[in-house]
Amino acid sequence: MTEPAITPELVAKHNLTPEEYAHAVEILGRTPSYTELGIFSVMWSEHCSYKNTKPLLKTFPTKSPKILVGAGEENAGIIDIGDGIAIAFKIESHNHPSAVEPFQGATTGVGGIVRDIFTMGARPVCAVNSLRFGPITSDVGDDVRSLKSNSESQSLVTSAPTNKDEDAQLKNNRRLFAGVVSGIAHYGNCFGIPTVAGEVYFDKTYQGNPLVNAFCLGVLRHEQITRGAAKGVGNPVFYVGPATGRDGLAGAAFASQDLTEESTEQQRGAVQVGDPFMEKLVCEACLELLATGCVAGMQDMGAAGLTCSTCEMAARAGTGIEIELDKVPQRAPNMSSYEIMLSESQERMLIVVHKGREEEVKRIFDKWDLPWSEIGIITDTGHMKVRQGGKLVVDIPARKIADESPVYQREAVEPAYLKDVRAFRLDGISDTQNPAEDLKKLLAWPSIASKNWVYRQYDHQVRDGSVVLPGSDAAVIRIKTDSLPVMSAELAAKVGDPTVSEKLIAMTVDCNGGYVYLDPYEGAKIAVAEACRNLACSGALPLGATDNLNMPSPLKPELFWQIKESVRGLAEGCKAFNAPVTGGNCSLYNQSPAGPIDPTPTISVVGLIEKPEHVTTQWFKDEGDAIILLGDAVDQADPIFSLGGSAYLQVIHGKKNGSPPRCDLEVAKTLHTTLIGLIQSGLVKSAHDCSEGGLAVALAESCISQLIARDTPRLIGATIDLSSVGQASSRADGQTNDGSSVASPHRLDALLFGETQSRVVISCKALDAVKVVERAKLMGVPAVQIGKVGGDKLTAKTANGEFSTPLAELHDAWWNSIARVMD
Repeated sequence: MTEPAITPELVAKHNLTPEEYAHAVEILGRTPSYTELGIFSVMWSEHCSYKNTKPLLKTFPTKSPKILVGAGEENAGIIDIGDGIAIAFKIESHNHPSAVEPFQGATTGVGGIVRDIFTMGARPVCAVNSLRFGPITSDVGDDVRSLKSNSESQSLVTSAPTNKDEDAQLKNNRRLFAGVVSGIAHYGNCFGIPTVAGEVYFDKTYQGNPLVNAFCLGVLRHEQITRGAAKGVGNPVFYVGPATGRDGLAGAAFASQDLTEESTEQQRGAVQVGDPFMEKLVCEACLELLATGCVAGMQDMGAAGLTCSTCEMAARAGTGIEIELDKVPQRAPNMSSYEIMLSESQERMLIVVHKGREEEVKRIFDKWDLPWSEIGIITDTGHMKVRQGGKLVVDIPARKIADESPVYQREAVEPAYLKDVRAFRLDGISDTQNPAEDLKKLLAWPSIASKNWVYRQYDHQVRDGSVVLPGSDAAVIRIKTDSLPVMSAELAAKVGDPTVSEKLIAMTVDCNGGYVYLDPYEGAKIAVAEACRNLACSGALPLGATDNLNMPSPLKPELFWQIKESVRGLAEGCKAFNAPVTGGNCSLYNQSPAGPIDPTPTISVVGLIEKPEHVTTQWFKDEGDAIILLGDAVDQADPIFSLGGSAYLQVIHGKKNGSPPRCDLEVAKTLHTTLIGLIQSGLVKSAHDCSEGGLAVALAESCISQLIARDTPRLIGATIDLSSVGQASSRADGQTNDGSSVASPHRLDALLFGETQSRVVISCKALDAVKVVERAKLMGVPAVQIGKVGGDKLTAKTANGEFSTPLAELHDAWWNSIARVMD
């Protein structure tokens, strides 16, 4: 095949700047071949190189005595959980592919993150996901605002589509939502891994650019950690897995450019096709192979395919690698070196084997009926060399391409729209007139409503390790003996008794992109604090975090400012909660012709629960139990009483505006420490954090969120008295004429639906209520008993009156909202 001439136009099509191309020529000392140009394109894409975010990522806390494999070292981070056992976990995005082909984009997102885990030597034991889509209902006012960007200015604008346009958009959003959920369910269920937790948000900012973030966690012994390094000069290199096809060509480069209608159609071939049954075979074969001790290094062929695995493994080991493409199994005839090297066909692994042990590899992969081929050898040249048909088609220094990509210090300028955000006040925003109806509307809002329509499609109990299923603040899984990979004979002799003491791992994923849009620094801190608060409500202490920076273009100073401030907030939050970042993913250029997404720095935090009796769930347990609020009912120092960016303003008043609630990390940390202490002392029967929708939604969810069978809820009511709790002034400045901070009449919406941070609703035995309140106050946490459990209604008394709603109505609005739209 004749390769095209390397022209400036061809270079531009590969998303390389003239300066980057000149640097590539300097590295090679010559004009690159067409295949080499493609390699530079994918390896220097943002998806693979983080060239725009590396300086920011260095600010994350990444050290801890428990960290065995840290951020950036390998395909996933690994943390010690005691008794010689460790967990490997990571989160990654598949946003652009899911926008083009939602089912396949989501399936291959799950498959890719699962491979990142077992390539470390760990057995995957559970999955989590974080999803964002455009609205699937039209019941939120059109004044909900989003950031629009063009070359001249950035401002808050109002989207007002015609009814016909809106119907088409809603239909497409539902199609994307259904396709992604179906893809996640298909891959996880077929592979046999429980999907135990997640989150789903709906907002106009994600219309045309959905976010699909996939998390996986695996388990292994310390001695089973596998490195992705091409060690041992003379060692053979094996390709294992299905044949390489033309699917997924240059997918990493596609993920590093703006998403437009033209690029979507052109890049449909950049979306990979997944086969979960094949991945299950590859996983089991690789874990069995690792137990033989014949593996010197292993890495999956994920983003950038064969290109990334070869050069990265050589770069980590400081070696060279040579491969012969004629030996690579190929699904299509007459594939060029460009196509083979850049293909992202799924379920493929690259394995470096100790010389002389090749027959063990062949025996194991034949046993599992897997395609394999010995395609290369490790050298001492430091170069990645690729041959096809006896011709050298690639010769690039491995470290230059893998580790020394261009790094940019982008300009950051605060966006002008934030001036309006900070100036927003509640003048002209009427207080709630019918809190019971407003509560039902909030519970039915898809971003708050039960996500059972989603998780009922997932098998969340396979492998029998799930302790707390989807539907509570955090998922909890049990790590037991059969969770671990098979041991080598040498390790088995060393370990002796293979049984292990069971461990309880909690995990959650969080981010309110609206908060981050309105204040990137504060919003990112809130994401970390809420994730850690969810763990505390489950009885867990944080071990570590993994993040997914879903961001717009770094090339516009106003948008890069959002990225920079978000990272600053994440870093401070992780430091405060001693949750070091073990790795993650940067997904930039998330924007469509309609504009950029809200910056969405998704954070997943993993924690450890010491004893089974400390596992705590969010729903109320028994009639007569006392209900206690930990934390301030209303932030009186906030001029808009934590209604900025709230679900209440969006759903009831159609406005996404105002500074989000303030997040004091010291206050949050004190709350978490106190809550964990109360749980460990046996005083807490339920715990649920207050987040979107505020106190009223948290109380309602505590009444209606328990399932006693697949479709059978257990509804248990509550009688609440807030008449003397957290009254907020109706004045915009929060002051009365005499300067005090409380005035009458009070803003009932701030009390019920404000989203003041660092609050948790707990329940305990009535006899323990005084003790719980006193202990909390001694620790410096505001605490007050606000009611008791019982009945078939949620009844709340306030200074403005009383309202009461049957639980059956609340549950119906919350449980069936998404299903009514999607089914």
